[in-house]
Order: sequence, then structure tokens, then C-alpha cells
Amino acid sequence: MPELPEVESARALIAERGLDREIVAVDDADAYVCRPHAPGEIADALVGHRLVSAHRQGKSMWIETDGGPVLGLHLGMAGRIVIDDDAAGDYWSDGGRKHLPVWDRFTLRFADGGWLALRDKRRLGRAVLDPRLDRLGPDAAEVTRDDFRARVGRGDGPLKARIMDQAVIAGVGNLLADEALWRAKLDPRRPAGGLDDAELDHLRREIRAATRRAIERGGVHTGEIIPHRRRDGVCPRCGADMARGTIGGRTTYWCAREQSYAG
Repeated sequence: MPELPEVESARALIAERGLDREIVAVDDADAYVCRPHAPGEIADALVGHRLVSAHRQGKSMWIETDGGPVLGLHLGMAGRIVIDDDAAGDYWSDGGRKHLPVWDRFTLRFADGGWLALRDKRRLGRAVLDPRLDRLGPDAAEVTRDDFRARVGRGDGPLKARIMDQAVIAGVGNLLADEALWRAKLDPRRPAGGLDDAELDHLRREIRAATRRAIERGGVHTGEIIPHRRRDGVCPRCGADMARGTIGGRTTYWCAREQSYAG
């Protein structure tokens, strides 16, 4: 499930291999992935342009072009970006017509023969022109101490739901939240407004550390607590049972001993 680390890796891939290549064709026929654009609308706007810079805020990613519109790409639940991947060139034919592989929902083809594709088995990713970013909070990997305190340390809602609210801070998903809260030894059920400044500062550091580690190791699935997020799981730090519950609509695991908060 793509979270901030996976999106950052996708952004870095585009920055490294997808920029300054002339776009000669666009497959935007999937009207669901490319909504609200009609088929051909994104193609008309991008053909003849080049991607010039790739950016990210939280789990949202956008690419600027040389005088054309901004292209927004969202990985959804299972999407990823592939560039010049052999499988993306594996077209199948139907009466002389060529079609993209079934999981490539949106594709740019470049003048040099290469391509960039949004590959998404679950079809929950998005490709959109000039995406709105004003509803996002500051990036979870870059938010300042004072901003984090002011945004996270308020309200009676559970702490995990607060840090997963993309309007509060952008980029923390379900797995990253469990990992960071476990590292910080904070109960995910605890009211966010009840944390003091020292606890908030500690949580901010652990979110940043968990994010850096996930980027370095290839994704949030590499977190220390992730293999133990199961009904018979035990805390890899102290050996206590892992507790399980639903917070903010998401399945949540935490150490029953080290993350217990009496309130």
C-alpha cells in the first residue's frame, strides 16, 4: 500500500529517468483513472511537452512541464510508477489495434522510444491535470516542530486518526502510523490534545525516522513492527502481546504493555 516512502521513491524515479524527454503520445483512455478528464484531454494537453521537475507533498505527487499544465499522479492503494520497463512494451493486438497491458492505466510515450506508466492492478490511482494541493497539510517528513505541535496536539480524537488526517499533516498512512507510534511508545487511542510538547516532539522525530528508514529500505512494509501486526503477534521490543483494534476506520496494532495509556 503506497504511503509517503513509496511516493517519494516514485518521485525520485521520475526525477532521475523521466525528465526532459519529449512526450509524443499519451494513453489516457481509462476515464475512471483520469477523471474528470475525457479520453484524449490529457493527451492533447501534454503531447509535445517535456516533464521538467517532479514534486511530492505527503502522498500526492505532481510533475511540472515546460509550459504545459501540471500533471498530478496518485498511486492509490497499489499503484506504482514504471519507466522504460520491458513489460510496459508488451502490447497485445486485437484486429490490428494495439493495447497497453491490462494493469497500465495511464502511459506517456517519449520520442526516444521509452515510456512512463502508472501501473495499478486495483485501478485506484489517478492521473489529473493541475491537481489541487491546497487541502493538504505540511509534509510529514518536513513539518516543523512548532507546526507539528499546533496541528497534531489538539482535539479529543485518537492520536492515530489525527496523524493520519492528510489536512493535518500529509503522508502518514496506516502502516507508517503504527510504526511511528510504536517507536514513540504512544498509545494510538490516546486523545491527541492530551500530549505535552515533549511527547509531540518525540512523535515528530519518530515519524521522520520511520519515514527515512522506509525510504532507505524500500517501503513501509520494511518497518520493525509490520511483521508483528497479526492476531498472534508479539512486540519485537519487549515480547508482550500486540493489541488490535479499529481506529479511524483502520485496523490498528500496538504493544499492549509499552503503548498502554490509562487516561
